[in-house]
Amino acid sequence: MSAKLSEQAAKQRIDQIKPKLKKWSQEYYVQDRPSVEDDVYDSTYQELVSLETQYPNLITADSPTQNVGGKLLPQFSKVNHHIPLLSLGDVFSKQELDDFTIRVEKNYPAVKQFNCELKIDGLSISLRYENGVFVEGSTRGNGQIGEDITRNLKTIPSIPQKLTRPITIEVRGECYMPKKSFAKLNEERERNGESGFANPRNAAAGSLRQLNPRITASRHLSTFMYNVADYNDLKTNTQSGLLAELNDLGFNINPSYQVADNLDQINAYIDRYQQQRDGLDYGIDGIVIKVNDLKLQTKIGATVKIPKWAIAYKFPPEEAETKLLDIEWTVGRTGVVTPTAVMEPVKLAGTIVSRASLHNPDYLAEKGIRIGDTVKLHKAGDIIPEISQFIADKRPADAKPYQIPSECPSCGAPLVHLDDEVALRCINPACPAQLTEQMTHFASRNAMDITGLGPRIVQQLFDHKLVSDVAGLYHLQINDLLNLDKFGQKSAENLIDSINNSRSNSLERLLFGLGIRHVGAKAARLIAEHFQTMDRLMAADGESIATINSMGSVIADSITTYLSSKHAQELIAQLKSVGVNMTYIHADESGADNSFFNQKRIVLTGKLEQMTRPKATAWLEDHGADVTSSVSKNTDLVIAGKDAGSKLVKAQELNVTVWDEQRFISEING
Repeated sequence: MSAKLSEQAAKQRIDQIKPKLKKWSQEYYVQDRPSVEDDVYDSTYQELVSLETQYPNLITADSPTQNVGGKLLPQFSKVNHHIPLLSLGDVFSKQELDDFTIRVEKNYPAVKQFNCELKIDGLSISLRYENGVFVEGSTRGNGQIGEDITRNLKTIPSIPQKLTRPITIEVRGECYMPKKSFAKLNEERERNGESGFANPRNAAAGSLRQLNPRITASRHLSTFMYNVADYNDLKTNTQSGLLAELNDLGFNINPSYQVADNLDQINAYIDRYQQQRDGLDYGIDGIVIKVNDLKLQTKIGATVKIPKWAIAYKFPPEEAETKLLDIEWTVGRTGVVTPTAVMEPVKLAGTIVSRASLHNPDYLAEKGIRIGDTVKLHKAGDIIPEISQFIADKRPADAKPYQIPSECPSCGAPLVHLDDEVALRCINPACPAQLTEQMTHFASRNAMDITGLGPRIVQQLFDHKLVSDVAGLYHLQINDLLNLDKFGQKSAENLIDSINNSRSNSLERLLFGLGIRHVGAKAARLIAEHFQTMDRLMAADGESIATINSMGSVIADSITTYLSSKHAQELIAQLKSVGVNMTYIHADESGADNSFFNQKRIVLTGKLEQMTRPKATAWLEDHGADVTSSVSKNTDLVIAGKDAGSKLVKAQELNVTVWDEQRFISEING
């Protein structure tokens, strides 16, 4: 379309495109909240490139095609990149990729090999080491100047604090958020009335740009390093060899790279990982192809923005069309009311999808969808079904704008916005939906660990008016349960035993089980360890809570607000009266200190057949282990189940001890 435009029409179109791209770039790089999907930005950007290629005199210094990355945030110190940290050029078809390789080989006949690597959906970072010691870490920023995020990067287990050799080096790579961490973070944010991140890249960026390193640490980030600012001090002369040497130095590298001798091998690599991307633990949005010879990379050089010896092949967005049938609103345990799209079932990325979160009213209004619309569906981060847009020319003539509810769908109480939250919230403490969600959370594994008390049974307890809050659980009798669906004598006895056993749990389990906003399992443990008893915690002020391991004012305010409420004080008094423990039980009293696993950093990988991964994780944590998601030289043990992949390979390369599942089970039984 742009080929037919006159220069005047092209200028008018460029003037329309540039403000959009600048706005979208600000949202993506600075605010970490993009308003359009990546493919919308990419196609618009490529249109601008095409127009500027036809009319080079229309290129201006402020054009998005002339800039790298985004603006810097004022709250971080600046870091000068003495060797620019460039972005990559993109291609979107096999033909464009073919053109790139032909052009490189024609201009530089010495090029014989390319190195293929996965394009990780994360945030570019640079790590500087002096004599093998980590001294500074930064973001890419605008390519010339980045942000100093050293304190936050030091919380990421896969970044070595000391290398295996006393080398001075600047290493570049990608910080990413694993898919499971991304899904969990968005669930937590929605429960707290906050807007979710659009994709893992923005989640990683938002996590790294925190003023409190504890928040960064809680996000379970990881890294893959793939380049250096200057390779003169390294022993290798190839990109593939550079990755192997970085691994030897102690860095986490993606082991899926492959040297290709021709375009057929490159295309086979692309096809393989385009099919496998859904099964990876991390998000990828394409493949990076680099000239393998490092000296030739230097000879080929770069433009002001991109290296000419590398290109990124972007995967086409995997989308499906379906029809929006309804919008349901559900109430969470904190009162947040969340909209969910109900759609005609459709196959997307290997699974059948019929429901997708609409996050909050602002998101719903921004998308402008109506019941009856045909919508485009994709998976954010390759994991969370999400509606990207409606198809205007397929909208039914009688479709009406959707009205956001004003009353709670569970109890009918008015819905409100609290503070600057994007979420609607029901603030009725007697809301049935909240009470059932709170009880399910109270009984969960990391809370009071009441085995057998799942959502279905909780709902029955409320429906039969056997309980009105969590304290009511401790008044239940076996005969009460025999009146419920699918309960026999043995299952009733087991549940009552589990409830009774929970009375003796340590204080941190109770604190987490109460569902106080922003208080996760780890924060609850730190608080319980510090105050030792519930009475001391209830007597504490916000300032004394905030100083615990840099807990911060948000968590402190949330705790003091909760514990000062009449409802919470009455509930805690009832729990005391039925014998629920209100003190912190030290680790050595529970036997964790005597465990082989105590204070060991352990990674689980592959499929466990005798117990689930969550149960294995819970058992290990109960015995003092730190269960992490990535393998590094600091890992003490890897437990590998069936079909273990790259983590097992990394463990073997680093000589980390590896057990199979049977060895693990034997240790448990022992």
